[in-house]
Amino acid sequence: MALLELRNITRRFGELRAVDDVNIAIEAGEFFTLLGPSGCGKTTLLRMIAGFDRPDAGSILLDGRDIGEMPPEKRPVHTVFQSYALFPHMTVAQNVAFPLRMAGKPAVEIATRVAEALEQVHLEELAQRYPDEVSGGQKQRVALARALVNRPRMLLLDEPLGALDAKLRERMQIELIALQREVGITFVFVTHSQPEALALSHRIAVMNDGRIEQIDTPSRLYGFPRNRFVADFIGNCNLLGATVVETTAHELTLDLRSLGRVVAPAAGNARVGQQGAFALRPEQVRITPAAAAHELRNHFVGKVHDLLYVGDVTTYVVELPGGLRLEALLANSAPGRARVFEIGETVRVAWRHDAGSFLPE
Repeated sequence: MALLELRNITRRFGELRAVDDVNIAIEAGEFFTLLGPSGCGKTTLLRMIAGFDRPDAGSILLDGRDIGEMPPEKRPVHTVFQSYALFPHMTVAQNVAFPLRMAGKPAVEIATRVAEALEQVHLEELAQRYPDEVSGGQKQRVALARALVNRPRMLLLDEPLGALDAKLRERMQIELIALQREVGITFVFVTHSQPEALALSHRIAVMNDGRIEQIDTPSRLYGFPRNRFVADFIGNCNLLGATVVETTAHELTLDLRSLGRVVAPAAGNARVGQQGAFALRPEQVRITPAAAAHELRNHFVGKVHDLLYVGDVTTYVVELPGGLRLEALLANSAPGRARVFEIGETVRVAWRHDAGSFLPE
């Protein structure tokens, strides 16, 4: 039995269906992420799990028990917000102790559990400091310690790293993964950041307009998107209009609009004449001088239209016959010039026959 089950959850605000017939099962000990653009319904869904909002239809089961009518303070879950919501007049230890004091726990138990929670997030030495005396990352860890001190069955995290700068955010991601592994509590995490979701999660639910587009592991979401929205939303992707010309047990032959025929991996639901999109990640595309020898079945000559150098890699936009533009990623690990190709230079792009995927319309 799953720890948390959402069955046919719907939430309306007037004519708007913020959450539309959502079904999710989350296992104990899982780091599960709700990912999607702003306004897709992910925070509304989290608020309903927490009990701050109620669904118009459907049920929420925790350990098989319907908690739909249970008030937030009675639910064995705790929510960590982006704002941290720390009390400025209380020390770090007092902030962490607050939920236990409200629950009327004995002073000796409070002291023991606060010490345990601060040790979990490595803040023992800051127990007597006030929130304005610690850094943003440390504030985040205080909020996590306060959430963990009640030993909840589940931790709900609503964009908890959104206020941090990029370097600190990356460090906190590593700490979150380690913390979740150590404490073994189920995390339900909300974010609009695709890299963050891919880095942290065991599984991800991609949401769009209140619905679940796909639930899968990060690697399967990235490598095998179910539709155009998921392919486009998760990382960078070339999406090329395509028609199925031939199907076999092992591969497809596709006709790419304005370009010609290519070979792609087999798709069980594809049929001759079907239209859709061919999804190809930039890192799957090789870029070489036009005259260089090649052994790949899919290859075309074009000109560098634009490029973006970001240190470790360069993204090239190559214009192909018919005006089609394709992104190719090249690592800058080789010695010599960082920019191997210049704008206007003629190049060859190529990719393996088993790269990419066909997405029916």
